[in-house]
Amino acid sequence: MSEGFNIEQFLKDSALNRASDEHLIVGYPPFLRRNGFILKTSLPALTKGDIDNAILEIAPTSIRDAILTRMDVDFMYEIKGVSRYRINYNRQLSMPALAIRNIPYQIPTLKELQLPGLLESIVQHKNGIVLVTGPTGCGKSTTIASLINQINMTQTKHIVTIEDPVEYVFHNEKSIVSQRQVGVDTATFSDGIKYALRQDPDVLFIGEIRDKETMSAALKAAETGHLVLTTLHTNDAVQTINRIVNMFEESNRQIVRKQLAETLRATIAQRLIYSEKNKKRYPACEVMVVTSTIKDYIIKDNSDEIYSLISDNTLEDMLSMNSSLYSLVDNEYISEEEALANSNDEHELEKIFRGVYQGTKSYYE
Repeated sequence: MSEGFNIEQFLKDSALNRASDEHLIVGYPPFLRRNGFILKTSLPALTKGDIDNAILEIAPTSIRDAILTRMDVDFMYEIKGVSRYRINYNRQLSMPALAIRNIPYQIPTLKELQLPGLLESIVQHKNGIVLVTGPTGCGKSTTIASLINQINMTQTKHIVTIEDPVEYVFHNEKSIVSQRQVGVDTATFSDGIKYALRQDPDVLFIGEIRDKETMSAALKAAETGHLVLTTLHTNDAVQTINRIVNMFEESNRQIVRKQLAETLRATIAQRLIYSEKNKKRYPACEVMVVTSTIKDYIIKDNSDEIYSLISDNTLEDMLSMNSSLYSLVDNEYISEEEALANSNDEHELEKIFRGVYQGTKSYYE
């Protein structure tokens, strides 16, 4: 029996154990995710009553009715002085379940995240779109938060965020940061963008591009003089461009390519690499900055040339994933084997390790 399961104490303990996520499932002990690995706790198996009681304790009153009638609901919970938590209520085999993501109070700097310093220059743009991409759990939210806070700490801007739900909380420094939650402060992402343009913004953060309407609104915002930061679940620059274009009807895709070529400023594709030696994860990044040549390649749908240009290690404002992995190895953060296991092109990375590409340099100094 697991009577007396205390959700708040469990979340406090998880934060102390440096967990990034928690999973509560009927019939099993609670699970944690740490350094990317799922770990089963030694706590007793949870009952439906345990999870129902946990929901009653942590869910805002305003959404409890929604939990009874909907199958998936997102909301935030906070334990003062410990952490904020993004919580997804869902059902598995008709039973309630919770997937929880820990959102620390402290927003790390790009340097603390060990991200390449060239990202600092990307948020100097006055307009256009910057996309942070990667799979679930790769650190996109933290990287975006760090980029936003870089603007907040160094520039005098009005930053409007549109999120579902609000994750990291920003405090006004040199900038004003207005945070709006979909379903609470605005009806939809596309509505949030439309009305944000009437709120004197300089920078817009859109939590996620989920559909054509949101993408269209983001492109319009970028065209009208705003810097737009957002995320996509794609693995590299070329996949990102293709995903955006393919959101639209075939008859409109060439127009969208031209629009994207004019507004896209950079893509940052990220993944987290676990180091067995150091028992922690490090970010590896592909960074594509849109130059006049890249613009031409986007319009002409020339994916191979885009890949080649990013892989050219002589360009200061580009970073291929393999160059990033090489830098992590060069700085003894991860092993060669760990780098190769996470490379999309092992053959090229092996050549880099053998010194075939003499231009490769370290970005993590």
